[in-house]
Amino acid sequence: MDKRLMVFNSDLKTRSNEENGEAFIEGYFAVFNQETELWPGAFEEIAPEAFNNSLRDNDIMCLDNHDTRVVLGSTGSQTLELKTDSRGLWGRVKVDLEDPFAKSAYRKVQTGKVRGCSFGFVPLKEDIEHRKDGTLKWIVREADTMEVSITAFPAYPQTAVAARQRDIESIKKEKLEQRKRNLKERLKNA
Repeated sequence: MDKRLMVFNSDLKTRSNEENGEAFIEGYFAVFNQETELWPGAFEEIAPEAFNNSLRDNDIMCLDNHDTRVVLGSTGSQTLELKTDSRGLWGRVKVDLEDPFAKSAYRKVQTGKVRGCSFGFVPLKEDIEHRKDGTLKWIVREADTMEVSITAFPAYPQTAVAARQRDIESIKKEKLEQRKRNLKERLKNA
């Protein structure tokens, strides 16, 4: 399955401890039970249990705009703290202000230029709702989470949309095949 990105506006904040020279970016990288429209008629939502295994098992990175060259922190190095609460996936990354890329990312959040958050994941368990109005909604129950990011564009990238569009095409094909089987069965029994 393809890696997907879920992106949304957040209330990221910076915090510094002048005495220790430490700087932090903190806020919610994901919000539970919040429906996000991928494109007209297709929605996705993250369930509260989605991150349980990843938080326990994965070394999750915090990146600037999903760029693996700009690692702001990681759970493995204990420079990224991630935890869930009733609202969502909250995180705090300790930013190395000696790293010019990390300092730049910190300043973008501090000045309000960047307010979006995202996370990269592979859905391991999800439900699909086929709504009466013809729309679809995926509810991610378990996400193999690899990274969280601060991001300038809180909208789904094309790669995520393309992955979901393949899912929809597969669903449409299966529905068509089911209609053909039903029609053949009706003709056979007539």
